[in-house]
Amino acid sequence: MICMGCKKDYLKFDYTDGSIREEDVWKSDRNSRGFLNTTYAGLINGYSVDGDGALLASASDEAVNSNVNSRINIINNGTWGALRTIDDQYNNMYTNIRKTNLFLEKSGSSAITPASDIVRLKGEAYFLRAMYHFELMKRYGQIILATRSYTTTDDLDLPRNTLDEVIAQISADCDEAIKVLPASQSDLGVADKGRATAGAALALKSRMLLYAASPLYNTNGDLSKWTAAAATARQLINLNKNSLLPLAQLGNLWDFSVAASNYSPEVIFATNVSATNSIESNNAPISYEGKGRTNPTQELVNAFEMRVSGKPITDNTSGFSPTDPYSTTGASARDPRLSLFIIYNGQSFKSRAVETFTGGRDNMPININNTKTGYYLRKFLSESSAWATGATSVNRNRPWIFFRYSEVLLNYAEALNEASGPVTDVYTYVNQIRLRAGMPVLPAGLTQSQMRERIQNERRVELCFEGHRFFDVRRWRKGTELFNKSVSGIQITKTGTSLTYVPFQVENRVFTEKNNLFPIPQSELNKASKLKQNPGY
Repeated sequence: MICMGCKKDYLKFDYTDGSIREEDVWKSDRNSRGFLNTTYAGLINGYSVDGDGALLASASDEAVNSNVNSRINIINNGTWGALRTIDDQYNNMYTNIRKTNLFLEKSGSSAITPASDIVRLKGEAYFLRAMYHFELMKRYGQIILATRSYTTTDDLDLPRNTLDEVIAQISADCDEAIKVLPASQSDLGVADKGRATAGAALALKSRMLLYAASPLYNTNGDLSKWTAAAATARQLINLNKNSLLPLAQLGNLWDFSVAASNYSPEVIFATNVSATNSIESNNAPISYEGKGRTNPTQELVNAFEMRVSGKPITDNTSGFSPTDPYSTTGASARDPRLSLFIIYNGQSFKSRAVETFTGGRDNMPININNTKTGYYLRKFLSESSAWATGATSVNRNRPWIFFRYSEVLLNYAEALNEASGPVTDVYTYVNQIRLRAGMPVLPAGLTQSQMRERIQNERRVELCFEGHRFFDVRRWRKGTELFNKSVSGIQITKTGTSLTYVPFQVENRVFTEKNNLFPIPQSELNKASKLKQNPGY
């Protein structure tokens, strides 16, 4: 395993036998640093939220999971509740918050050498504490803030803090990190790549304030919250430490075996790197011996606009061709990101064409892993990976990327549009992403509402499968509109050399207002009467 974000010797303790006492940790430079390093292990890897390759995308209108028995489906079918949870991070996050608090409390008198390192390492702990509190906030809303290391003798039956208190604490911890950490990954030595930076703390604060300004949390429409979110994103842009990769390199962004993408300027912060081929084996089409877990929906495919006109395919003047829906050339060409992020019929993968037409080798209903929508996931997959029976296994170095520069640009554009309308900067930064993708700039003269729709669609396309859509639709309070209905796929019939395309309904989805937040697990409610369940569960 490649561990970016921790030096190997820091993971070893200065003892060879028996248990280690807490006080012994802080008497050793290596053990003290190692304690902080173990706290990074709490960062959530989003490649499998059910233990079998399910992405949160399959609990949104982005995708369907090929495993009908996946626990991800409890979010889709209306059975999600306190006794049926998934992606439940409640105990996990508080466990890791306690570790950050212990480090903040003990490291000042520890044996860390040189002592001047303590300030920076505490900055990392502040970032991690903010990160873990935010992971709770975006799931459960109001939460209990833990800013000290509680013990078993403390009263742990505590009420939740107000949302304003949670936002203020996460902001304060980010600010503490920003003050003392190196600006970006490019400012770290090779052995420290992957550790928290000021840029990571700004990216976290930017996302958190964007959530805080959104309708789910900002119920009275306070424009100053949008202004604060825009200002933080702008602060990160002004660091001038990050940039967008060329389109030709975008597909390799998640493969850290490719030297050019190892903490490229687009990556701000990611998990430790694991050498694995499970992402490919979980998601590749069935003829490649993949499980095909993540099946993109027709709704997501339809969100990719036209390459020449820059218009949505629903516009009659867009140039969209129903008989050539995935065209890559001419007036009917689609957004180039479609072929980078989604595998569709006829697309080349590992040097041969994928066949998702009825009866094609990648559309065989007798295979339980067969695509349910007529599509497979392309994003994240490396064609250099190997996993098939009889082949030599080839792993690739893979992180889960938490923050990348394109999100920050979209955060800034969205917040600025809500605070000030479609001013020049809004166009500038959305267009940076579109131009990188080979797309035309947005048309001039958009209203604030029209710009809002274009930004929301740009997030949907650019950030698909990365976990954003699941939470974006919730914070916009559009779940009952977008998630409480069926999702569809495409049935392709091949007759000779001709293909016909007919959309079909794949499955119904259930979403009610309560589903904007996660249910608190019943096991936690049983331990703390003051905690209270989220409304509706």
